[in-house]
Amino acid sequence: MTRLQKALLGAVVFFVPLISIGAAAPSSGSAQPVSFQQQVRPVLEQRCIACHGCYDAPCQLKLESPEGLARGANQTPVYNGQRTSAAAPSRLFIDASSSGEWRNRGFFSVLEGRQTMDEGLLYQMLVLGRHHRFEPNSKLPEEIQLGLGRANVCPAPEDMADYAREHPLEGMPLGLPPLSEREFDLLTGWLAQGAPLEATPVKLTLAEQSRIRAWESWLNRENPRQRLVARWVYEHLFLAHLYFDDGRQGRPPHFFSLVRSYTPPGEPIEPVASRRPNGDPGAPFWYRLWPITETIVHKTHITYALTDAKRERMETLFFDTPWKLEALPEYDADARANPFLTFQAIPARARYQIMLDDAEYFVRTFIRGPVCRGQIATDVIRDQFWTVFQDPAHDLYVDDADYQRRATPLLGLPGQHDNLISLGPQWLKYKHKRNRYLRERQQAYARHAPNGPTWETLWDGDGDNSNALLTIFRHHDSASVRRGLIGDLPLTTWVMDYPLFERTYYALVVNFDVFGSVSHQAQTRLYFDLIRNGAEQNMLRYLPAAARKPVLDDWYQKTGKLKLFISYASVDTDTPTGIDYGTSTPKQEFDGKLLTRFAHLNARPDPLNRCQDEHCALPGANGLEQRVQQALSPLASRRADDLPVIDHLPEVSLLRVRGEDGDLAVYTLLRNRAHSNVAFMMGESLRYQPELDTVTIYPGVLASYPNFMFHLREGELEDFVRAMERAGDESGFERLVQRFGVRRTHPEFWRYFDDLGDYLLEHEPTQAGVLDLNRYQNL
Repeated sequence: MTRLQKALLGAVVFFVPLISIGAAAPSSGSAQPVSFQQQVRPVLEQRCIACHGCYDAPCQLKLESPEGLARGANQTPVYNGQRTSAAAPSRLFIDASSSGEWRNRGFFSVLEGRQTMDEGLLYQMLVLGRHHRFEPNSKLPEEIQLGLGRANVCPAPEDMADYAREHPLEGMPLGLPPLSEREFDLLTGWLAQGAPLEATPVKLTLAEQSRIRAWESWLNRENPRQRLVARWVYEHLFLAHLYFDDGRQGRPPHFFSLVRSYTPPGEPIEPVASRRPNGDPGAPFWYRLWPITETIVHKTHITYALTDAKRERMETLFFDTPWKLEALPEYDADARANPFLTFQAIPARARYQIMLDDAEYFVRTFIRGPVCRGQIATDVIRDQFWTVFQDPAHDLYVDDADYQRRATPLLGLPGQHDNLISLGPQWLKYKHKRNRYLRERQQAYARHAPNGPTWETLWDGDGDNSNALLTIFRHHDSASVRRGLIGDLPLTTWVMDYPLFERTYYALVVNFDVFGSVSHQAQTRLYFDLIRNGAEQNMLRYLPAAARKPVLDDWYQKTGKLKLFISYASVDTDTPTGIDYGTSTPKQEFDGKLLTRFAHLNARPDPLNRCQDEHCALPGANGLEQRVQQALSPLASRRADDLPVIDHLPEVSLLRVRGEDGDLAVYTLLRNRAHSNVAFMMGESLRYQPELDTVTIYPGVLASYPNFMFHLREGELEDFVRAMERAGDESGFERLVQRFGVRRTHPEFWRYFDDLGDYLLEHEPTQAGVLDLNRYQNL
């Protein structure tokens, strides 16, 4: 069992029977009782959850918990960009509570066969995976389709023979080394005993119980103002993995979800099953903290720390300034469409400041939430850019009541009406509102600050909060965010004010329905395009007026000019900036000054990707890390026209370097694709500028979906760098992969993959989770 698995199972303290499959079983190599929690679950975590987790689990087979295994599989995918009407939700723990209810919803068992356990899907898929052994570290046959483009086949148990005949190479784990003899024997032994499943209740510490009572008491107060604040807090934390931060190092004992329950504190939770967190509950409810018993997967692990100090800060921000509430808002479509109207009674300064305090968390909800799966969900953003925030004291929506009153009706969001007929009218309605708002904003800021914005109008983290500086990376069909300014100076930088920040959150998180129709998904995607443009235009205000149009034209080349003409409000080219510039490249100068002016807030100083010397390393690096970084620095931030191997790299590669003393260093190699513009939902390949692609290299695991791994010993670093510099064509890249690459068929694949979990647990214990292999490529 790996260290990560031990940590993931560390919260389990006692087990009770959940379900037992009463059928004949396959033969077992062991007569000893097999525990699901202690023996079977670790195998699932180590070999299966890397593909079978979250909404994008193939065939909806979620294996992070015994409840997911008992639920089984379904032939209807959750992610479907073509359905014309919304699908019925199928959220584990929420939309059904027993295997029988899930069977009525179209799920079928993966454990049971018609008569015997060896007819069950789990057993047959594992056996099929052992029938064919691929040549070590070879490419998989082309007929094995991988990635998000794979058309998953979800056979019912009675169809398994046809599946095995038509897909003889596609047993489980798919396109990966099969289970070891020990792992296979454990699973078959468990099946032979009837596949008993054990629920995983947890025993909370006395400190956790006390903190739960404090937070639930605070959230469930009866005063109308307090109830409105609690609603805002819930809608902003419902996606979080909450934990109680006591300042100690290491992984928290438990994570929690904030839910609405029809039962009060002290009773078993009965969750409200509305489609969205701002949906009508239909009856009285209470806010509850619900322990998470599922195995933590990295791609949905969005952490938020709860402390007494944070609750006190919320109390101060929300209630120290007097405000009135005439009536609690409803949960209707109008309330969902415009959170600025719904929560207009709460001081905007308080709402914005709470989001700024944990800006990385809120941006991560955009990145790892249900919306961000697949190319159409992510192609609205550049592959690497920085994000900073407008200071609350200089945000007119926060500090100017008249401006706020004029702007609020224009800040509604589409997507509440999701039939196909509504797509065009809804999009036009909200596009026009947004552009009216942007024109109003430009005029108001020009009147308020006729000399333009200064450095003081950017949030400085209140002096010490590193959430003020963020870097976002897009990896084609996924994305990631980290504190700090990582990578070379980006093409675009976003400046987000409160209306931009809150609209992005409600459009992509609260109001996004993963089970919604193509109309709903398209409206969400198209509006996010406007949000990105708004963040870009806000940044342009900081440049000299004469430079704004040329910079904007560079961002929107070729077909992007059409979008500038038909969809976006015109950029302000009249109001000056309050910043003095000394070069002919003010955009680069602006980013450079972010690095120097806010250096004390930069959580990740990055001389590696902005190396001015022959060899560079990050400050504070240990001996191995320093040697690795100095060796790799000649590759960092190189362009593809100078380093052709970039054209062959996938979006996310992980580089493992084993030191002479046995220590492991892990680096993420990110390919940043260049585009003439990112203004359209389709046709991305037509807008590639591959010669301008770059590679960012940074220590640690920066993404949830690795596309490939390289493994080398410390003494091979120079050889690896030379091989990267010489791999200018496919044959050169093939030689690189043959020597250093870890293909899906590598005999040590699972050991190397397990090491990554241990590495995360050692270096980022609170953030650690199982990485996803659905996008691991067949290079």
